[in-house]
Amino acid sequence: MKAMVLESPKKPLVLKELPVPKPGPDEVLLRVEACGVCRTDLHVVDGELPNPKLPLIPGHEIVGIVEELGKNAGHFYIGQRVGVPWLGSTCGKCKYCLSGRENLCEAAEFTGYTRDGGYAEYCLSKAMYTFQMEDKGHAMESAPLLCAGLIGYRSFRFARDAKNLGLYGFGAAAHIITQVALYEGKKVFAFTRPGDAEKQEFARSLGAVWAGGSDEMPPEPLDAAIIFAPVGKLVPAALKALDKGGKLILAGIYMSKIPSMPYEILWWERTIQSVANLTRRDGIEFLALAPQIPVITEITPYDLEEANKALDDLRKGRIRGAAVLRP
Repeated sequence: MKAMVLESPKKPLVLKELPVPKPGPDEVLLRVEACGVCRTDLHVVDGELPNPKLPLIPGHEIVGIVEELGKNAGHFYIGQRVGVPWLGSTCGKCKYCLSGRENLCEAAEFTGYTRDGGYAEYCLSKAMYTFQMEDKGHAMESAPLLCAGLIGYRSFRFARDAKNLGLYGFGAAAHIITQVALYEGKKVFAFTRPGDAEKQEFARSLGAVWAGGSDEMPPEPLDAAIIFAPVGKLVPAALKALDKGGKLILAGIYMSKIPSMPYEILWWERTIQSVANLTRRDGIEFLALAPQIPVITEITPYDLEEANKALDDLRKGRIRGAAVLRP
C-alpha cells in the first residue's frame, strides 16, 4: 500500500510503499476511502506533541470500508463503511475508564499519534473504537466529522446552556459546530484572524449573526465561547467578551502560552475548561445527531500524495472548511 510517513518531527512526510497490515484479534482492517487533515496532525508533524510513534502514519479522521476482521471483531462485517477517530484504545480498568471518563485514560492510545493512522490506502483500528457510518453518505464529506465534529461536539456539550455562543478560530470544527448550535437555537458569533474577510463571510453564510476579527468585541456579551485556534493570547480576549458567569472552553490539544492577565476579567464567576480527547459516547451521540440537522461539511480535497501541501495550507490558514485526503 501507499502511505505518507512521518520519519522525524519537523520534516515533511515521505511517500512509501508498505505491506498492508494484518488485523489482530480485536482489530479491523479498513480500505481507506478518505482521511481528514486535522490541526492535531499538524501539531504532531511540527513536533508540538511529544513522543509520537516513529515512524508514523498520521491521520485520525478516517472513513473506510471493512476489508478483514480479527476473530473478536465480529460486530462488523466485510464491506461495511466505518469511521475511526482520535481515541484509538483505552485500558478499560483505570479509575477514569471505570467512571465514564475514558478520554482521560492513563494508558490510552491515539490514532495517527501512538497508532498508525489514515494517511494511507489501508489502516487498522480497534473494533471497540470504530464507529458505524452511514453507507449513503459521501466518504470525503464525512471524514471531518470524526474529529473536527467529535471534538467540536464534546466542546459544545460544555457550552450547551449558552444562548450567545462565540467561536474563536473558524476552521473545520467551528464550521461544523455552527450548524449544530443553530439547530439548537443558539446565536453564533464567529471570530477569525483579524482582517480575514473570506472566513468572516463564510461564517455569516452558515448563519452566524456576527463575524469579526479575534481582536474585536462582539456586539452582545457571550454566555460561552469555544477557542478552537491554538493561540494562547485568545484566552484573555475571549474572557473579556464573556458575560458574568460565562464559560470559556479550550478545545485544542495544544495551545501556545497563555499570557498573564488581570484577575478582573476572570472574576464574576467566569470559568475556563479544557477539553481532552473524546469518549465513545461523544461519537455515538454526534454521529446520530449530524444527519438529523443535517451537518454539511465544506471540504478541500487533496490526493494522498499531497498531504504535505494540505498540512502547509492548514498551517497558513488557507483552507475553507476542512482538508481531506483521498487515497
